[in-house]
Amino acid sequence: MISRGFLLDTCAVIWMTRNDPVDPVTAAAMSDAYEDGRPLCISPITALELGMLTARRRLAETKPVQVWYEEFCATRGLEELPLTADILIKSCFLPFPVHKDPFDRILIATARERDLAIVTRDKAILAYGAAGHVHVLAC
Repeated sequence: MISRGFLLDTCAVIWMTRNDPVDPVTAAAMSDAYEDGRPLCISPITALELGMLTARRRLAETKPVQVWYEEFCATRGLEELPLTADILIKSCFLPFPVHKDPFDRILIATARERDLAIVTRDKAILAYGAAGHVHVLAC
């Protein structure tokens, strides 16, 4: 069992919003964390990524992105973490081999800084976790 809190990757947010199945072990770990008062977090970079996906029509939603994002955070009891200059700089100096996507690098730096496990299906982030550079939990 993971004793730390969690940071949701953008893909996890999308799947959870659509009620796609989440790995039962991950669902239980997130539920336990919530009940134990450990943080369930989201980065504002996810809001940017969701906005970009929607604007490019790669993601279709029935609500404006801002409303969708805020409702998702509120109904799941998520803590939005600050996006600081420190995190942005640290995302440029992650151990190699590192993910090339700048949004994912920011999520990785945030998780490392806050000792959170990233909940994701992103294969590159999962591989980075398997290499021991960040805590991950496959969803």
